[in-house]
Amino acid sequence: MPPIPFSLGIMAHNEAANIGRLLARVAASRLERVELVEIIVVASGCTDDTEAIILAAAVADPRIRLISQPTREGKASAMNLFLREARCDVLVLSSADLLPAEDALERLVSPFADPEIGLTACRPEPVNDPATFMGFAAHLLWDLHHEINLHGFKAGEMIAFRRVFQRIPPHTAVDEASVEPLIRGQGYGVRYVPEAIVYNKGPETVEDFLRQRRRIYAGHLEMQAQLGYSVSTMSGTKIAKHLLRHLDWRPRPFVWTWRVVALEMWGRYLGRRDYKVRRSHTIWDIAATTKELETP
Repeated sequence: MPPIPFSLGIMAHNEAANIGRLLARVAASRLERVELVEIIVVASGCTDDTEAIILAAAVADPRIRLISQPTREGKASAMNLFLREARCDVLVLSSADLLPAEDALERLVSPFADPEIGLTACRPEPVNDPATFMGFAAHLLWDLHHEINLHGFKAGEMIAFRRVFQRIPPHTAVDEASVEPLIRGQGYGVRYVPEAIVYNKGPETVEDFLRQRRRIYAGHLEMQAQLGYSVSTMSGTKIAKHLLRHLDWRPRPFVWTWRVVALEMWGRYLGRRDYKVRRSHTIWDIAATTKELETP
């Protein structure tokens, strides 16, 4: 069987701290059953060295192509531009502030050998120090994300999907989640691939944590209203069930867990308030402390 060709899209806004390492990681990926045909980086309104770094990488790797948006229009706009420009029928969408393991793309795309599969999702692992409170928060949330995925599905950070739609809603603040109903609505299956690991960095301050969580929740509420679709993490009951099942009863983790729960509830309250007053998160505030990864 010939390898499965795919296009990789990276959406970037002022990602000079990580974009070079990300492109190097992608170029060094171990691929056997899949073929990376092109790497399209959509740089939106960048005011740092992001575009210069991309152009320098493109000299060494002709698969890399820069698409420059002079004005930042939001990640959904950048993703729709990628959808128009990509050549392959299988597409991978990646955030610019992560680093994939060397076999992540291979594992993420390989399931498309099954024509019934329309969407796959990776397993994000935060690089934050779990001995700090904010590091603990990052690990707790992504561990819950993993547990929920083992019993259902929730996309995030890096996804692969079939080109069976023309665009996502242009004003969504939750781009990966917006792909789910478009794929499932056409009868395709979805698959979580926990072996496809990507490293990311969670917020290191409470302010960045709340900035990120309120935007995500407001975006999910808007998607729910527009498309009639709720991602699995919208269910507080489902989250609580997994949280209690894996609760660490040691004093510090126990206390920290409920502090994270309180912050998440406050972030969701702020997100609901933003949704009610129609505050747009299409172009969101950057959580600066999630940049500059140090990975294993």
